[in-house]
Amino acid sequence: MKLTSILSAAMLLSSTALVSAETLKWARSGDALTLDPHAQNEGPTHTIRHQMYEPLIIRDTTGAFEAALATEWGPKEGDPNVWVFKLREGVKFHGGEDFNAEDVVFTFERAQQPNSDMKELIGSITEVRAVDDYTVEMVTDGPNPILPSNLTNLFIMDKGWAEANNTVNVQDFEGGEITFATTNVNGTGPYVLTSREPDVKTVMTRNENYWGRDQFPLEVSEIVYTPIQNAATRVAAMLSGEVNFLQDMPVQDLERINAAEGLVVKKAPQNRVIFFGMNQGADDIEADNVDGKNPLADVRVRKAMSMAINRDAIQQVVMRGQSEPAGMIAPPFVNGWTSDMDAESSTDIEGAKALMAEAGYGDGFSIRLDCPNDRYINDEAICQAAVGMLGQIGVNVNLDAKPKAQHFPLITDGKTDFYMLGWGVPTYDSEYIFNFLVHSRGSDIGTWNGTGFSSADLDAKIKSLASNTDLAARNADIASIWRTVQDEALYIPVHHQVLNWGMAEGVGIEVDPEDQPKVKYITMN
Repeated sequence: MKLTSILSAAMLLSSTALVSAETLKWARSGDALTLDPHAQNEGPTHTIRHQMYEPLIIRDTTGAFEAALATEWGPKEGDPNVWVFKLREGVKFHGGEDFNAEDVVFTFERAQQPNSDMKELIGSITEVRAVDDYTVEMVTDGPNPILPSNLTNLFIMDKGWAEANNTVNVQDFEGGEITFATTNVNGTGPYVLTSREPDVKTVMTRNENYWGRDQFPLEVSEIVYTPIQNAATRVAAMLSGEVNFLQDMPVQDLERINAAEGLVVKKAPQNRVIFFGMNQGADDIEADNVDGKNPLADVRVRKAMSMAINRDAIQQVVMRGQSEPAGMIAPPFVNGWTSDMDAESSTDIEGAKALMAEAGYGDGFSIRLDCPNDRYINDEAICQAAVGMLGQIGVNVNLDAKPKAQHFPLITDGKTDFYMLGWGVPTYDSEYIFNFLVHSRGSDIGTWNGTGFSSADLDAKIKSLASNTDLAARNADIASIWRTVQDEALYIPVHHQVLNWGMAEGVGIEVDPEDQPKVKYITMN
């Protein structure tokens, strides 16, 4: 070979190496709460895990199912109570271990443990069994036609790694436990954990042995994920080039970033609703100034508080138009959502005052509102706006805003009486909402129902959704459950979130309605 040819080849190889060595400098307002695959069912936490762990099935950016660690799935012929999953062969975990059915069985048994925040999703599964190394059967308590929808965030662990590192049991997140799985990962995903400093920085590098290396762009060679709680600091990092991909965009800075040279903002509706929850179940509550009574137990008070919230003002002033007022706690993406119910919440200050007086609270009362300040778009600002609005009907609110890591356990541990929460629905079905937020609170269902609401009849109807194969009858039950949720004013819907992602022009990705970017799809130009 001539010298010029050798030099040309060397230059080409060098150029190719440079093109493929691309770093995604990614920021958003908060960090993953934990890396334990089953300890927390929370959006940003899942998002970070998705880069390193994988479920059996995922959804693409359109919401359609896509094969991940399972290549085929469906009900077993002749037995609708059994789902059969064919597993992908030749997959290895980051540590070099072979992936097989044993890992799937272990994972699902682990995810059903008491400390798991994923157990509601697989509550209908009574047994998971390995037929052979690459076939798994899941037995359900009656036919479950939507089982695959519940599995898209349920990440598969290596059984041997978990046993060797004493992480067979799910981390007790609410109890403050730290385990090896809290800050370490051994997944099958496209990126490998390089370093982890919670709430500071997480670095991941491309898994060169990834099974999908030739199926996905995988043009990002390194991910540097930095949580930045302060909105102005996030924007400054984007404008300076310290960050080239930004979630949780401050709505007041959208035009500024979109107008900056080399930057672009992409927008899409999100599959998430923001709302307030109220503890109606207690005879008396600690967060108010009413002795011996619970004003939230009166449906007239709950309805009055909802009527005091001016959703249009929040949309226009707080969110700068980047939200859609909501009248129910289901996003429009979800089976069971209706435009009529979503239009049921309206502002009526005089009507709200009349309801307060009718309920015996014409002079009002005071109460504490617990709010996150690093989870949802403008979360603390929304809570501040609600404080003023509720004050117009005599509900004097003391706002207590704190990071999500301290806020969420207040809800799951039953230590808050009035709180903000947001809920996305990865299954696109109302059953997911009911299982977590409406069913009576138990050890394995209703775990995020901080309202104290409990109805045996409604619980039975919710449970039946998992095995009802008559879709018309099932949808009728869903509508009936929603009617009760609406009539009882279990929650105060605020709005459906709208997503805005900021990125350098060379970062190629479309907005995912789940707010869950999967870096393996990103192209870098």
